[in-house]
Amino acid sequence: MELDSDALSGSKLILKKREDEEMNKGDLINEVAKVTCSKSCAVQAIDAFLGTVKKALKKGNKVTLVDFGTFAVAKRSARTGRNPQTGATIKIPARKVTKFTAGKALKNAVK
Repeated sequence: MELDSDALSGSKLILKKREDEEMNKGDLINEVAKVTCSKSCAVQAIDAFLGTVKKALKKGNKVTLVDFGTFAVAKRSARTGRNPQTGATIKIPARKVTKFTAGKALKNAVK
């Protein structure tokens, strides 16, 4: 994965991974630590960001990061489905799900 700093204005972080590799939280912490004071600062910053997004979504609010994207909560209505093993009809209850919509700069960076 590679994010170009020009595509996301104000971003100095460039992440480079091969296409067949995934980036996990530990990898992200290591990359953020390169541009912050230390690894512990990076852990605190990422944990604070994730916690803030979770709290906002739990309240039903949207979280919009300009040029990156929007995190939101969507409602899925109840529906009927089928058990693939038995073929029996089952009721799937309504629920809330999280969704992410990529911003324009992120979409352009991934192209």
